[in-house]
Amino acid sequence: MNARLTRRRLLLGSAILVPMAAAGQSAWSRVEQAARGQTVYFNAWAGSERVNAYLQWAAGELQRQHDVKLVHVKITDTAEAVRRVRAEKAAGRTDGSVDMVWINGENFLAMKREALLFGPFAETLPSYQYVDTAGKPTTRIDFSEPVDGLEAPWGMAQYTFFADPGRAGTLPTSVAELLDWARRHPGRFTYPRPPQFLGTTFLKQVLVELTADRQSLARPATTEAIAAVTPALWRYLDALHPHLWRQGKQFPASPAAARQMLADGELFIGTAFNPNEAANQIVAKALPAMVVSYQHSAGTIGNTHFLAIPFNARAKQGAQVAINFLLSPAAQARKADIAVWGDPTVLAPGKLSADQRQTFDAAAGVPGAVLKPAPTLPEPHGSWVDPLEREWSRRYGVS
Repeated sequence: MNARLTRRRLLLGSAILVPMAAAGQSAWSRVEQAARGQTVYFNAWAGSERVNAYLQWAAGELQRQHDVKLVHVKITDTAEAVRRVRAEKAAGRTDGSVDMVWINGENFLAMKREALLFGPFAETLPSYQYVDTAGKPTTRIDFSEPVDGLEAPWGMAQYTFFADPGRAGTLPTSVAELLDWARRHPGRFTYPRPPQFLGTTFLKQVLVELTADRQSLARPATTEAIAAVTPALWRYLDALHPHLWRQGKQFPASPAAARQMLADGELFIGTAFNPNEAANQIVAKALPAMVVSYQHSAGTIGNTHFLAIPFNARAKQGAQVAINFLLSPAAQARKADIAVWGDPTVLAPGKLSADQRQTFDAAAGVPGAVLKPAPTLPEPHGSWVDPLEREWSRRYGVS
């Protein structure tokens, strides 16, 4: 009797699962069908020629494969797109001008809290099955804020230093050693001017390394917490700045400007948020082949960058199809290729077929690649960014 009952339940379960799976498949098919002929306005940072070229390739593939037109709306700061969507919501606009946005951190936090995002949608995408949610926990946590399916992971990042050892000598492996190094090599290091993201990340790297109670950084910033943990950061920068390029009176406006200063020999150590940045630049012959990349031995800040859809996007189906394509093994492999972009994938190799794994470019051993990968340190909660940038500007924001 029990055996017959068990068998009946299994059969009933199978009967239920088949229609559910079919319904799920047809739901995605309906999204794809509705997306055909749509134009997706993708607001994305345009400060890199190789990123722009990759998006141009992706646009061609989306047009060919899905009849979706992807238009790269080139912006210098994601906050521009956030402000536009916020203004459209205030005006009651349901036909927004932003269909898709490259986002993370404080911008995601603002859009999530203000209900400016469409979704949850990310984990319903067919390509999401390949995402490494176990090995890369930041694919579901953005600056200590749960993603909740409101954005889809696109690429991985980790704060990285690069240098010509012949000029730089022994490479510093902590912010304490970096200060000592800067004293011995005055004018040979600097960081981009905050709020440029790489400059702000340098502030956070120093803060994380100097903070014993890092759990306080994972929580929303409060007046009390800021007063307790940031004095060490400002003391460190007060000591470091006199030994920076131009004595810390001026800062490069962009990572590209700082990278060119290293290529010209004006700086000896540079910074990046892509561990493959130097390797990519060596392939492009923009940096000499002897440049190496390294990370501080106790770890450096890392995160995931994401793709999101505003609540009032006109081409929500087209945006979902575009994001699903950008998450696909083929598109992720091309993005990870050192010669194309070198942006580390969010996918789990173990979830890919043998053929799919072979399409990925292995960065290990490539000139300029990270010598010894260090642990990834979590980002402070996104609410820390604004007070850090404001106080930095008050203290050091000289022209």
